[in-house]
Amino acid sequence: MNVQIQSVKFDAGKQLIEFIEKKLAKLDRFAENAMGADVILKLDKDNEKGNKIAVITLHIPGGDLRVEEQARTFEEAIDNSLDVMKRQIEKAKARI
Repeated sequence: MNVQIQSVKFDAGKQLIEFIEKKLAKLDRFAENAMGADVILKLDKDNEKGNKIAVITLHIPGGDLRVEEQARTFEEAIDNSLDVMKRQIEKAKARI
């Protein structure tokens, strides 16, 4: 699966990029027909909930699935996003 990673107003480290690619590779088990994914990493001013935001858009036939999660670390935001994405994939499969 083709994964595009974009970090807004900062440079994502090599470890973070490898972590994201490894986690998204596991989505292939759930969405076999996925054409690609876009990941946008942003920093926010809200320190109470966490100032790291991860937005994942998964391109599948029939429409895109989008998840946005906020956490204290990007790794936590990615993990939370993938949990939500898996549920969305299951719902999309049930509709088809």
